[in-house]
Amino acid sequence: MRRLVVLAAALALAACGQTAPLKPAAGKTLPVAAYGADARADADVLLKPTPQAAPERSVELRKRSEDRAEDPFDLPPPGK
Repeated sequence: MRRLVVLAAALALAACGQTAPLKPAAGKTLPVAAYGADARADADVLLKPTPQAAPERSVELRKRSEDRAEDPFDLPPPGK
Protein backbone atom coordinates (compact mmCIF):
# COMPACT_ATOMS: atom_id res chain seq x y z
CA MET A 1 0.00 0.00 0.00
CA ARG A 2 2.82 2.39 0.88
CA ARG A 3 4.54 1.72 -2.46
CA LEU A 4 1.32 2.55 -4.26
CA VAL A 5 1.03 5.90 -2.44
CA VAL A 6 4.68 6.76 -3.21
CA LEU A 7 4.21 5.77 -6.86
CA ALA A 8 1.05 7.89 -7.14
CA ALA A 9 2.81 10.88 -5.57
CA ALA A 10 5.77 10.49 -7.95
CA LEU A 11 3.44 10.35 -10.96
CA ALA A 12 1.54 13.41 -9.77
CA LEU A 13 4.78 15.38 -9.36
CA ALA A 14 6.09 14.24 -12.74
CA ALA A 15 2.91 15.33 -14.48
CA CYS A 16 2.77 18.87 -13.11
CA GLY A 17 5.54 20.39 -15.26
CA GLN A 18 4.54 23.58 -17.03
CA THR A 19 5.15 23.86 -20.78
CA ALA A 20 3.51 27.26 -21.37
CA PRO A 21 5.68 30.31 -22.14
CA LEU A 22 6.91 32.33 -19.17
CA LYS A 23 4.75 35.30 -18.18
CA PRO A 24 4.94 37.69 -15.25
CA ALA A 25 2.44 37.23 -12.43
CA ALA A 26 -0.96 38.91 -12.78
CA GLY A 27 -0.67 42.65 -12.21
CA LYS A 28 3.16 42.59 -12.33
CA THR A 29 5.58 43.62 -15.08
CA LEU A 30 8.99 42.30 -16.02
CA PRO A 31 11.91 44.18 -14.49
CA VAL A 32 14.09 46.43 -16.62
CA ALA A 33 16.85 44.20 -17.98
CA ALA A 34 19.76 46.62 -17.66
CA TYR A 35 20.51 49.63 -15.53
CA GLY A 36 19.41 52.75 -17.35
CA ALA A 37 17.34 50.91 -19.98
CA ASP A 38 13.95 52.40 -20.78
CA ALA A 39 12.36 49.42 -22.52
CA ARG A 40 11.25 46.29 -20.74
CA ALA A 41 12.55 43.02 -22.16
CA ASP A 42 10.35 39.96 -22.63
CA ALA A 43 11.20 36.53 -21.22
CA ASP A 44 12.79 35.26 -24.45
CA VAL A 45 15.28 38.15 -24.51
CA LEU A 46 16.13 37.72 -20.83
CA LEU A 47 16.74 33.97 -21.25
CA LYS A 48 19.05 34.34 -24.28
CA PRO A 49 22.70 34.01 -23.16
CA THR A 50 25.12 36.80 -23.96
CA PRO A 51 28.07 36.10 -26.30
CA GLN A 52 30.37 36.22 -23.27
CA ALA A 53 28.28 33.57 -21.46
CA ALA A 54 28.17 31.27 -24.51
CA PRO A 55 31.17 32.08 -26.71
CA GLU A 56 31.54 30.61 -30.17
CA ARG A 57 33.94 27.73 -30.50
CA SER A 58 37.20 28.30 -32.30
CA VAL A 59 37.67 25.52 -34.84
CA GLU A 60 41.03 26.63 -36.17
CA LEU A 61 43.09 23.54 -36.89
CA ARG A 62 46.82 23.41 -36.49
CA LYS A 63 48.75 22.91 -39.68
CA ARG A 64 51.89 21.53 -38.00
CA SER A 65 53.25 20.54 -34.61
CA GLU A 66 54.22 23.38 -32.34
CA ASP A 67 56.03 23.36 -29.01
CA ARG A 68 54.00 24.52 -26.05
CA ALA A 69 54.82 27.91 -24.63
CA GLU A 70 56.31 27.99 -21.13
CA ASP A 71 53.57 28.31 -18.52
CA PRO A 72 54.71 30.24 -15.41
CA PHE A 73 51.71 28.94 -13.45
CA ASP A 74 52.44 25.25 -14.10
CA LEU A 75 53.91 24.60 -10.65
CA PRO A 76 54.56 21.24 -8.99
CA PRO A 77 52.21 20.23 -6.16
CA PRO A 78 53.20 21.45 -2.67
CA GLY A 79 55.55 19.18 -0.77
CA LYS A 80 57.57 17.96 -3.76
